[in-house]
Amino acid sequence: MIDRKALHTLTYGLYIISSKDSQGNFVGCTVDAFQQVTSEPARVSLAVNKENYTTQTIQESGVFAVSVLAQDAPMELIGLFGFQSSKDVDKFAEVSYKLDEQGLPYIDKDIVARISAKVINTVDVGTHLIFIGDVVESEKISPVDPMTYTYYRQAKGGKVPPKAPSYQVDGDIETIVVETVSVIKTEAKVAWRCSVCGHVEIADELPDDFKCPLCKQPKEKFVKIEL
Repeated sequence: MIDRKALHTLTYGLYIISSKDSQGNFVGCTVDAFQQVTSEPARVSLAVNKENYTTQTIQESGVFAVSVLAQDAPMELIGLFGFQSSKDVDKFAEVSYKLDEQGLPYIDKDIVARISAKVINTVDVGTHLIFIGDVVESEKISPVDPMTYTYYRQAKGGKVPPKAPSYQVDGDIETIVVETVSVIKTEAKVAWRCSVCGHVEIADELPDDFKCPLCKQPKEKFVKIEL
């Protein structure tokens, strides 16, 4: 028997991973599966979905950088890197960043630390690849608390991308949305769920120019749900 609730007790942080492709384009994505695995030498592991463009780029370049998000990092930043592909969107054109010694970008606002690593081994675990990397550079940026996965979900109401290691749906998605909205005191009869990131907007109608506040998808990507 596998009790999924047991897995829900595991703790994670929230990070923006970045790298650079062969054309010199900066890529990145939001992840929770990053951790230190040894102290001497300083070594880290990173698990990313095989379908992510960032994953392919790290495979080719052999290097990646990590921006450790602060607890008060805006949802727009997390959504930009978590629900869009670097193959389609220049994510770093929309944020403030600096370059590390490997020439990789890291977010220079709303973070508590940064880490730069060189891949020494790659492990295929099915849907994801685990990159084992030696830390070549690191810096503490701010004394504020780092973002945790639990805080992101519970305090900020954050959603989990379908490609994340911790992603799962327990029950029918429309039932979950209706039950969640029912907790909110509202007289609205209609909600709209983004089919990309799962964000729920409570409104009778969405404006034609409406875009998801998390993943920036247009109105056409929203599914109507009767409350």
